[in-house]
Amino acid sequence: MGDDTCPFHNAAVDLSGIYYYNENKKSVVNTTKEKELMKEIFETLKDNPLFQGIAFGDYERMLDCLSAETARFKKEEVILLSGDNINNVGLILSGRVRIVKEDIDGNNSILAELAVSEIFGEVFACAGISRSPVTIEAVEDSRILFIDYKRIITSCTTACPFHAKLIENMLKLVAMKTLMLNQKIEILSKRTTREKLMCYFDSQRGAAKKFAIPFNREELAHYLCVDRSGMSNELCKMRDAGMIRFRKNEFEIL
Repeated sequence: MGDDTCPFHNAAVDLSGIYYYNENKKSVVNTTKEKELMKEIFETLKDNPLFQGIAFGDYERMLDCLSAETARFKKEEVILLSGDNINNVGLILSGRVRIVKEDIDGNNSILAELAVSEIFGEVFACAGISRSPVTIEAVEDSRILFIDYKRIITSCTTACPFHAKLIENMLKLVAMKTLMLNQKIEILSKRTTREKLMCYFDSQRGAAKKFAIPFNREELAHYLCVDRSGMSNELCKMRDAGMIRFRKNEFEIL
């Protein structure tokens, strides 16, 4: 991530620079502020399936081996623009991001919205797609950890013990992302707005009656590829029919 092919390198901070080595050749974080940053990163890593099964004590060496960098983005700032080179996986340390697909007429469709500890870019990097087919933008002020994808799937010369586990976890993540995309295809295949809404609600609520969704009305309409006013009318009809109750982004299936 330090060359001109990286769309976000100007905003990135190289994590390797926040260490020094003491007389025992053990890496130590330089300042209190930087220690807090590393603690935040470590706490987020342990909640992400990509790093499951990797010892907490290996995190420092792993991030150095993976050439990890962090970057901050303001609300509505573009993290990755459609057409940009993509060779990194992004992990959300704070904030939320949205993945958007723009058609030839300039209409946007929300593919997904991701929160803390979720990752993006892994499917495209794994597929060998050199340029991003989507735009990724910050929904709110966000901090992102970027990792070179090739360093994840390629064992290094020092044969770090965590690399085999990273590769295994990455395969699982890509498989899970494929299932999520199939789920959206199922939602969009429904013929009516009501059927799309109910299919989406079922995917969000699990076994719960009450649940919250990550979208406002406009975002939900974009996600479902329906007209916003028509969707709002349909929600009111479903409420009046005793099917659902809702307040803002909180819903209950009756």
